[in-house]
Amino acid sequence: MTKVLYIEDNDDNVYMLKMRLELLGDFEVLAAEDGEKGCTMALSERPDIILMDLEMPVVDGWEATRRLKGNPQTRDIPVIVLSAHALAGEHWRAAGGFGKAKPRPGGSRADGILCLGGRRQRRPQNSP
Repeated sequence: MTKVLYIEDNDDNVYMLKMRLELLGDFEVLAAEDGEKGCTMALSERPDIILMDLEMPVVDGWEATRRLKGNPQTRDIPVIVLSAHALAGEHWRAAGGFGKAKPRPGGSRADGILCLGGRRQRRPQNSP
């Protein structure tokens, strides 16, 4: 089972993503409402992957990602940013020197996706 930590302050977004992933049956989804709580949970829960919003109270996603990537205990956990801020030139700021980042084309919130500091595997050409 893959343990996912979703750091997001919007309850509707958390509910939607949590339900979708848990319906697949191979995911355990934990949620934190701000970057401060998310960093604490990342240390205690050791998720396989972190999904990160950028605009949050207390500690925003930019700073939370910097903290996670600066900590030897969490730096190897891949962080995927889900935010409208991933569009235009902000993807370079989001990378923060932690790895490659590239926005997914599109204009909706769901399409603003970055992967920071994780390994990405390519699908075989014939895969759906």
